[in-house]
Amino acid sequence: MIALGSDHAGLPLKLEIIELLKERGIAYEDFGTHTLESCDYPVYAKKAAQAVADGRCRKGLVFCGTGIGVGITANKVHGVRCAICSDCYSAVLSRNHNDCNMLALGARVVGVDLARMIVSMWLDAGFEGGRHQRRVDLIMQAEGEG
Repeated sequence: MIALGSDHAGLPLKLEIIELLKERGIAYEDFGTHTLESCDYPVYAKKAAQAVADGRCRKGLVFCGTGIGVGITANKVHGVRCAICSDCYSAVLSRNHNDCNMLALGARVVGVDLARMIVSMWLDAGFEGGRHQRRVDLIMQAEGEG
């Protein structure tokens, strides 16, 4: 199950990605928003991130105008590693090397076709472990010390 969250600016892209998830047969839970009325992105990014952190969802996707606000918010939730990406290479390496469990995208930064590629490649990428596990452990240790 994939957690989804967006503000009003990210909603149109989130709806496009929902179509991608349906095409791929991937279950999702949408934590809002569901309208184009102006709203506060931290509310929805936090809900999606909490669902990932507590295990209700195995991964999460969050959307706003740039991806930055929702990404920062998601990363405030203990146990979340959210990558803010606008290219496929960074998205794949965020999974391979950082075992990111969330991805943030900016609807005003990436177009629909690129976003579909980024999300598909991110979902298909796996964590390589090995030396990267040590580094992820250090990231999580830093989070615990914060």
